[in-house]
Amino acid sequence: MPESLETIRADISRRKMFDLIFMIVGLMVIFVAILVLLGLTLQMAIEGAPRLTPEFFTSFPSRKPEQAGILSAWVGTTLVMLVTAFAAVPLGIAAGIYLEEYSRKNWIADIIEINVTNLAGVPSIIYGLLALGLFVYQLDLGRSILSAGLTLALLILPVVIVTTREALRAIPSHLREAAYALGASRWQMIWDHILPYSFGSILTGVIIGLSRAIGETAPVITIGALTFIAFLPESPFTNEFPFFTFDWLREPFTVMPIQMFNWVSRPNPEFHANAAAAGTVLVGMTILMNGVAIYIRYQFRRGVKW
Repeated sequence: MPESLETIRADISRRKMFDLIFMIVGLMVIFVAILVLLGLTLQMAIEGAPRLTPEFFTSFPSRKPEQAGILSAWVGTTLVMLVTAFAAVPLGIAAGIYLEEYSRKNWIADIIEINVTNLAGVPSIIYGLLALGLFVYQLDLGRSILSAGLTLALLILPVVIVTTREALRAIPSHLREAAYALGASRWQMIWDHILPYSFGSILTGVIIGLSRAIGETAPVITIGALTFIAFLPESPFTNEFPFFTFDWLREPFTVMPIQMFNWVSRPNPEFHANAAAAGTVLVGMTILMNGVAIYIRYQFRRGVKW
């Protein structure tokens, strides 16, 4: 018996040592990755800082680097991401709720779950080819903002669905049982009890998905995004009733990553500075978008208490 006890103690000590080594190695890897990322971002910001002037945001692309701007690019990125969010977020959350709370747990549900998980790892160019055949040619949406937004929505939809399902699974079952015990229907249980507690985690998946979509280039190039555009889409607001129009959805577009690629591919170093400035703006847009989502998530978690 003493020998077996000593063996157990030695085994526990060895496992604790392995855990400590793994933790130290993991922290070092994370630290190096963050340091490299911050260094590259800082270098890009320093290189592009001289071009970050008000004229850079209000000017169209030009053959002269000192006159070139990102007006059409940042407007196009904003509109495309608006369509992406409105298409992917409600549909992804609804699909996650159905698969987790309503669908029967059988082999069909297992196949759907496997396919949704696999779709999250499909290369983005595949979504571009799918959208080219479906949205551009079959549905005749053209090479438009609507096609680009729906393409990126398909790209991030699996991420939103998987995250929604994981967030719903994390809610303790006794919360559902308590709601049923008080006479709530299934939808009342989901809407009034499950979603408020899981919305913060669901929003995390939305943040990850939108952050991926805003920097994608391959899908929007595939469906025909322009590399040089010197005009803006039609304004969604009008002077006549109903004071709003959806004609801008069918307009041609460009986005920030494509504008950056266009400038980087040129030999003139001044265009490379423009690309660095555009990259800094894109990082800023991503941080701003994530900041708003994180703030909303914080408010929900602050208002909902276990």
